[in-house]
Amino acid sequence: MFSILDRYILRKYLGTFILLLLLFIPIGITINLAEKIDKILANEVPFIQVAIYYLDFTVYFANLLFPLFLFLSIIWFTSKLANNTEVIAFLSSGVSYYRFLRPYIIGATIVCIGAFFLGNYLAPTASKGFNEFSYRYLNKSRGKDREQANVYRQINENEYIYVSYFNVKEKSGNDFSLEHFDGNKMKYKLAANRIVYNEEDSTYTLFNYSKRFIGEREDSIVSAPKKDTIFPFEIEDLTPVAYIAETLNFTELNSFIAREKAKGSSYINRYEVVRYKRWSLPVSAYILTIIAVAVSSVKRRGGMGINLAIGIGIGMIFVFFDKIFGTIAEQSTFSPFLATWFPNFVFGILAIYLLRNAKR
Repeated sequence: MFSILDRYILRKYLGTFILLLLLFIPIGITINLAEKIDKILANEVPFIQVAIYYLDFTVYFANLLFPLFLFLSIIWFTSKLANNTEVIAFLSSGVSYYRFLRPYIIGATIVCIGAFFLGNYLAPTASKGFNEFSYRYLNKSRGKDREQANVYRQINENEYIYVSYFNVKEKSGNDFSLEHFDGNKMKYKLAANRIVYNEEDSTYTLFNYSKRFIGEREDSIVSAPKKDTIFPFEIEDLTPVAYIAETLNFTELNSFIAREKAKGSSYINRYEVVRYKRWSLPVSAYILTIIAVAVSSVKRRGGMGINLAIGIGIGMIFVFFDKIFGTIAEQSTFSPFLATWFPNFVFGILAIYLLRNAKR
């Protein structure tokens, strides 16, 4: 059962966090709109598309920056409590420091649960919409590089696919080929100028289709202007590597990674980083909460400004650690699990140290 102290701190914890989000998100939208308005007008983007884009923008960046917002909001209101000597009053009434910390942990639990569902179910959809709008209307040259990036994948032990261009929205690609090997020897190669995925029956339509069988002495070729067929791979196998993982929800991402592992994909680390971050970031709510309370519950001579300066510094270091180790894991053989959880481990030790000193 919650006491008056619990309700008071919990209300400030959640209220300040939500207020900070509501204050910064419009600022972010305004800055982004000021930067992109000329391209939006030049491309005559419908208003409803722009509205959906900024809804996705809000979810995307709230998920990306929520640890920093949470950290700053706790420092802000706890510093006010300390400056008003409310923290001293709580502790002088016989409340232990750990008891004083309890409503913060309850608040962190609520935020952790919310962040988990945001990161695993809402943010993937928002990420897909945000990126699609950006590539279609705002960064056409970048979108061209992304969609025309040469996608070469091993789909099973014996077969490889290639496509020079893939359009995510239209589910079509150009210069498609499938090579089938028996050991080190190619048995046949299938090629088409264009491939289109048909969602209604999960088939593929090939245009200017040809299939070359490699013989011992001579080859044979079968061709057709159009052919409907099925393939032993998913449409996601034709999607550019850097794009797909962040657009899949919890169950879809787990299934996708399992398939990629079975195929021996060389991009597993990238997908694993995305998956582990969806677990590590919600847990960081607890660690950042403890650090923020320990830093800001002490009344300092410089007032709230000193606490905020310390908080911003720690928060930026946490974000830096999170980004740099994630990038290292994506670009090397470094363990994705260690890369995504290392910031939590380091800052967890810092949280224990600061908590013990603040308790005194």
